[in-house]
Amino acid sequence: MQNIDTAVANVALPHMAGTFSVGVDEIAWVLTAYLVANAVILPMTGFLGMRFGRKRFYLSCLILFMLASLGSGLAPSLAFLIVMRVLQGLAGGAMVPMCQAILLETFPREEHGKAMAFFGAGQIVGPLIGPVLGGYLTDTYTWPWVFYVNIPVGLMALVLGFFFIHDPSYIKKPEGRVDYWSFLFITVGVGSLEVVLSRGERYDWLDSPFIKIFAFCALVGLALFVWRSLTAEKPLVNFAFFRKKEFSAGALLMFTWGFGLYGAMVTIPLFVQELLGYNATWAGMILSVGGLSALAAMPIVGRLTGKVDTRILVFAGLAMNIFSMTLYRHIYLGIDFPYLATARLFQSFGQAFVSIPLLVAAFARIRPEETGQATGLYNLMRNEGGSVGIALASTVLARRTQFHQSALVGHLNPFNPAYQSALSGIEQGLRPTAGVDPGTLRLMAVHILGLQLGRQASLMAFVDVFQMLMVLFLALSPLVLLLKKPRDARPA
Repeated sequence: MQNIDTAVANVALPHMAGTFSVGVDEIAWVLTAYLVANAVILPMTGFLGMRFGRKRFYLSCLILFMLASLGSGLAPSLAFLIVMRVLQGLAGGAMVPMCQAILLETFPREEHGKAMAFFGAGQIVGPLIGPVLGGYLTDTYTWPWVFYVNIPVGLMALVLGFFFIHDPSYIKKPEGRVDYWSFLFITVGVGSLEVVLSRGERYDWLDSPFIKIFAFCALVGLALFVWRSLTAEKPLVNFAFFRKKEFSAGALLMFTWGFGLYGAMVTIPLFVQELLGYNATWAGMILSVGGLSALAAMPIVGRLTGKVDTRILVFAGLAMNIFSMTLYRHIYLGIDFPYLATARLFQSFGQAFVSIPLLVAAFARIRPEETGQATGLYNLMRNEGGSVGIALASTVLARRTQFHQSALVGHLNPFNPAYQSALSGIEQGLRPTAGVDPGTLRLMAVHILGLQLGRQASLMAFVDVFQMLMVLFLALSPLVLLLKKPRDARPA
């Protein structure tokens, strides 16, 4: 439900902008508000689950998510919609790590791979059907229905959770005072960081005073949060998890893995829509092929996890992603759909071989009572890695497009025989139907050639991004050696 909500909202943004008579900049805060709230709540989830009881907190988040969905659909103004999206982000962000913690506690350690495969299948279905569902609801009804659809699903989850979720005996309310300073520092630090990452490219990063202010707040907030967590008697977040090599290696790998995964997910649709002329449906079809292949891989990986060395599985997943990025490095403006779908298939199939074994290995030495906090931190690393990946991919794409355009435009000069030959060829093609004088015909030919140059510069920039992601996956490979097979690790 949470993943579907993220995907369907993206599709409906232009319609929301029309309803509230606002521009792209203003309506983008509907997404930014959700992402900021989602990131802020993740490290707090473990503490809140212990303080209020995991079942009670989980069901409360479900109720809040449904009420915020109803409020989003009924929003009379953009400001009200943004407030509702903040509440949705807080509730939705808390539910994901709690779901993982509940599954890890419910299933015995040797079946964690199967449990996470089942959970991963649910995470994949959301982005898979979200754009299609969002487009259908928006076109057939109106955009508020992309939020109303959460209510029946939430009610079903609420009933099932009430009857089948039970708090384990070790879930007890923490003693002592609540560390409100940590709440403040993490909210300012992570929230500001998410604003920087999600809006930095639009505002030209540190050239903008707006981004400078939020970057400063992120730096100070995170530094104070780390200091408080290391010095407080009962900190909000226990950093002791990072002393365990498996968890540290798994969290670092998940951060960098999220970097590459989300960077590719954003870049591929942009390429096919901007340069190949695909509409949103066909761009979504390429992502759907990947979703189906990942869905098919989940049960296979679930059976292999715990039986095959974790490092072998993760290496196999990284190898598939490296091969996929290699295929994407050879794209050109005439590339066909089967080629792109095949490359996406390899990437998504490998995704299952990385994410599930990595999570199981990272939690191999985490005690059951620590699972709640550990899942919150783990998901925070993945989400922030994804945010960094999206921001960097967007920035590299924009900067390299400018670089290649500047390099190529130097060849468009009157003394270049190839340039003159290309102009003459375009003029000959236009002359029978243009019906204009020779001077205007020459200007039309120059304009067309300039457009072609721009497309070639963009293509080269997309290739640069895919090459960057390929190098990233290669650099990840040595870190896999820090992991251990789950059966070799026991809780401390």
